[in-house]
Amino acid sequence: MKKLYILGKILKSDSKAIAVVGARKMTKRGEKLTKKFVTELVKAGYTIVSGLAKGVDTVAHQTALSLGGRTIAVLGSGLDIIYPMENKGLAAEIAKRGAVVTIFPKGTKPLAKNFLVRNRTIVALAKGVLVVEGKRRSGTLSTASWAANGGKEVFAIPGSEATDWLIEQGANVARDPIDIIEYFNASYHC
Repeated sequence: MKKLYILGKILKSDSKAIAVVGARKMTKRGEKLTKKFVTELVKAGYTIVSGLAKGVDTVAHQTALSLGGRTIAVLGSGLDIIYPMENKGLAAEIAKRGAVVTIFPKGTKPLAKNFLVRNRTIVALAKGVLVVEGKRRSGTLSTASWAANGGKEVFAIPGSEATDWLIEQGANVARDPIDIIEYFNASYHC
């Protein structure tokens, strides 16, 4: 991985991390599932990694913080340009109780091409990726692709275009948070 710019701290315990990603235009079902899965993952000692985007990412970060858990937000811009703007306060809170990170130097604007690179960083910081929901053509699938190509586990909650397609492609089905927790407990003795 390239140089990582950090606000806050990355702890040794953050190596036990799961990326939680999904739709920016989140459904009520997606919001409920994000809260449910993140709650159980945090209770099991996982750090939640996501991209600070609207929708699933925001709810994943907020839920982790509300439980006193750790979360890492990965930006597609420099640390001095928080995007989206409405998550500036959330980013400040994450930096106090987790970390806000990027591979982009200060002054880098949140250009569309940067978010595909950001997705690779999200994957690099996690043991696996949980895709909550999304459309068939979305940035969420690029995160899953980085994970699969990098030998990381991809989990998908059935019920959306993106997740159903990922399951058809061989992603692990995650109907309940315990599916992820048990997988890693059996595989890695976390």
